[in-house]
Amino acid sequence: MKDDVNLEQPAGAVAGESFEQVGAGTPAAAPQTPAPPAPPVPPSQAKPDTSTGRSAFFVGAGILISRIVGLIRQRIFAHYFGSSGEGDAFSAAFRIPNFLQNVFGEGALSASFIPVYAKLLAQKDDEQAGRVANAIFCILALVTSIIVLIGVLATPYIVTAIAAGFEEERRDLTITLVRIFFPGAGLLVLSAWCLGVLNSHHRFFISYTAPVAWNAAIIFALVFYGNRLDLAQLAEATAWGSVVGSALQFGVQLPAVLRLLESVRPALELASEHVRQVLRSFFPVFISRGVVQISAFVDAFLASFLGEGAVVALNYAQSLYTLPVSLFGMSVSAAELPAMSKSLGATEVVAETLRHRLDQGLQRISFFIVPSAMAFLALGDVIAAVLYQTGKFTRDDSIYVWIILAGASIGLLASTLGRLYSSTYYALRDTRTPLIFAVVRVGLTTAVGYVFSIHLPRWLGVDQRLGVAGLMVSSSIAGWVEYVLLRRSLNARIGRTGLAFSYTAKLFAAASAGVAVGWGLKLLVMGWHPVPLAIVVLGGYGTTYFAVGYLLGLNQARAILGRIFRVLKMRGK
Repeated sequence: MKDDVNLEQPAGAVAGESFEQVGAGTPAAAPQTPAPPAPPVPPSQAKPDTSTGRSAFFVGAGILISRIVGLIRQRIFAHYFGSSGEGDAFSAAFRIPNFLQNVFGEGALSASFIPVYAKLLAQKDDEQAGRVANAIFCILALVTSIIVLIGVLATPYIVTAIAAGFEEERRDLTITLVRIFFPGAGLLVLSAWCLGVLNSHHRFFISYTAPVAWNAAIIFALVFYGNRLDLAQLAEATAWGSVVGSALQFGVQLPAVLRLLESVRPALELASEHVRQVLRSFFPVFISRGVVQISAFVDAFLASFLGEGAVVALNYAQSLYTLPVSLFGMSVSAAELPAMSKSLGATEVVAETLRHRLDQGLQRISFFIVPSAMAFLALGDVIAAVLYQTGKFTRDDSIYVWIILAGASIGLLASTLGRLYSSTYYALRDTRTPLIFAVVRVGLTTAVGYVFSIHLPRWLGVDQRLGVAGLMVSSSIAGWVEYVLLRRSLNARIGRTGLAFSYTAKLFAAASAGVAVGWGLKLLVMGWHPVPLAIVVLGGYGTTYFAVGYLLGLNQARAILGRIFRVLKMRGK
């Protein structure tokens, strides 16, 4: 489920020589007096590459705008549905379009199509790049149509697989909603193709703000029909709003894509080696991302046995903890994938380039993910209340979502950093290794999740609904295992990468200081309305994190605060 920026060619790169071609000579007409080649400059010593940072900024800005509108959608949904059975049915059915969009858009299509398409663009072969893009669109449209048809016919079986714990009434509503969602899901898959083309041309902003149209259509349906229909009917009307929004999301990107392509002549060019390369990479990544998404379905499946409101509460919590993953993890990973894919030169040059980009990306991601995880763990009730506590969503619901968030926060850093490691593998045209580790992660999540969600609450003598938090803890444990495997394997391939212990310690020290201040403020203003309470508590938390980070010498904190001070100084003149 991105903007005009020119990425610099890595220092020491040899045009036309890819990572797979290392050591092979490149025939060329030699001049009579050849000049000795200049020694390659390691990226760590070269001029800092700010283009990827700009790309990540545009991705992050687009995602931020989209996510803000998405949170507004979730707040309005919570107002009308709260923790009701109809909310459970909608949340379970809603996973269908999310599944297809995440698998095709953020996973398989990006990891298989972008490296090939971006490489052709780097080699100035625009005609071949356009033919590849057209062929992939045709294949995607054909496959999607078949999936939608099969999905509509097989909906009762799908619902059994994702929500077996629902009683008849919730099950019937879920079946109806899934059948409505499927056509929209197909349009979201085609929207993912637009994202792949735009990302390769570094047009990040439009593709990541396009979901605003989708969210806006759902919000309109909720507001317009909210007081006119009962909850079951409102769920159906909202699902149709999602379908309309899917068409809008595809439509707003299409004009920009058509302007970028040299020509639009859809054709099934399966004989093209470039197209076959995309397809060869596509299926391992599709399975890899599908396996990860299956983990989410397993969570929903197990949650359906944990009582009314468990599935929709899980959805509320997932919307929150995936926000920093999208804003910071996805923004950096999405910006880095085309850049890494264009890395050219000898083995040691490419390896050094990837290490440099990867380490810089890990630092940018962790600077924001560590305080996000600590806030979810210590102040999740404040966050849930300010975003959701209205109408049928009560204070007890905020506490419940907080408990789920706390379980998810344990693995937030690992899951987010793992995205960037996976992108590095995809840039190296290696889709199999992330697949193997994803299978390990899902197997571990499923086994441990079953015990933690179904049996552990009974053993501890607590409410069965708290088993949802157990699901998140199991997912966190599996996320750390996957991260360690990804890092160890890649380090053996390109050299040592990762966060320095001293840097990580400073991040957690700053976040811990923020938690102390936030909790102190929370105790002082406990009885306030959720909105001013959140402003005071989260404001104090964030301010303390940046101030302590500045004092500890964190470059990111100093850069951000430096910009703020300069702006304030200019306004004061």
